[in-house]
Amino acid sequence: MAKIGILIIEDDEANQSALRQVLDSEGWHVRVVSVVNHALAELSSGEWSLVIVNIAMIGLTSPIYMTLRELALAPAVEEGNVRARVLFVVPESAAVKALPIFERERLPYVVKPFQFHDLLEKVSDLLMEAAALVDPIRRVRHDSSLSERKRKEGRKGRESGNALAQRNTSMFAKRDEYVMTEEEIAEFEKSEKEERELKKKKNPLQERY
Repeated sequence: MAKIGILIIEDDEANQSALRQVLDSEGWHVRVVSVVNHALAELSSGEWSLVIVNIAMIGLTSPIYMTLRELALAPAVEEGNVRARVLFVVPESAAVKALPIFERERLPYVVKPFQFHDLLEKVSDLLMEAAALVDPIRRVRHDSSLSERKRKEGRKGRESGNALAQRNTSMFAKRDEYVMTEEEIAEFEKSEKEERELKKKKNPLQERY
């Protein structure tokens, strides 16, 4: 399977960093552009599986919005040709105006701030739609009471130091049940590594792509 490429059209540095942290962790090729004209040039290259765009940057009437809207509404796969999927990021300040449009036209969107798990779920669905992913992205689900107990035992009131807690940007909402302990992170990374190794053994050609 070809390398998954994700184009992020975003001019806010904090949001760029937050999105890159999440998507880079999946091993995908991620490119961020902060100038609309550059975004149009990148889009025309045809190497992207998914485009994530902040509508606060492009508006709802610009040429690039119209281009992305048309792309989002078109079939993902048609006559053997695969089109990039589009995910619109809607800041809360723009939700009143934008959401009725997206709901009416059934355009894929996510409202900011959002949980990174929710973002990955939407990204996973769109990549599967475009035949870029075979299986959904694995997500860690936690028993909130267990996580809370582990945090109290391991930290004694200090702030979490794990990677997820460090994503303290306006792109992501805060929710305690999504904060993993160091033990949970280690276990998750171990299981992810084992799954990747298993897939490589089943399909040795995978490493060539």
